[in-house]
Amino acid sequence: MNQIAPSRGSVPVGHISELDSMEAASVLYFRLWFDGPESRKNVWNDFATALGPETGKRAVSALEEICRACVDLCRRPIMRHQVTCQCIGADEACLANLVGAATDGQREDALLLSLLLFEPDFAPLLVGHAESLGTALRKMNLGNAPRPTHANSSNRSLH
Repeated sequence: MNQIAPSRGSVPVGHISELDSMEAASVLYFRLWFDGPESRKNVWNDFATALGPETGKRAVSALEEICRACVDLCRRPIMRHQVTCQCIGADEACLANLVGAATDGQREDALLLSLLLFEPDFAPLLVGHAESLGTALRKMNLGNAPRPTHANSSNRSLH
């Protein structure tokens, strides 16, 4: 049998609704960043509107550095689901937990999570970016933010 095995990083491990609002937002903004230029403009607008232009710019820079690292500094390709997908993949869950741990001051846990995804020399730097992103997301008061939904509301995962 010569089938290509799916990447472990894309395997669904949970649902967006199981994350707290800050971690869910980190996954959604991660997805949006890679969704294209129009989505990136929306990300910039969200952060600038919620945090002001200067603070918003710093927050988006942290997100951008994390996303750039996912392309250039990762141990293997980082997998993501589509923006509207309700499930989260293993890599996305790792990123969400990295942001959560770094923001909560659990730097050793954040470093371990960072090492799962990124080259060892760059993992500590990514913890700092994750902390900056998470702090900004918390300031955005996302507690009542709507969750993305699929066009059809079945419980199956769409990728």
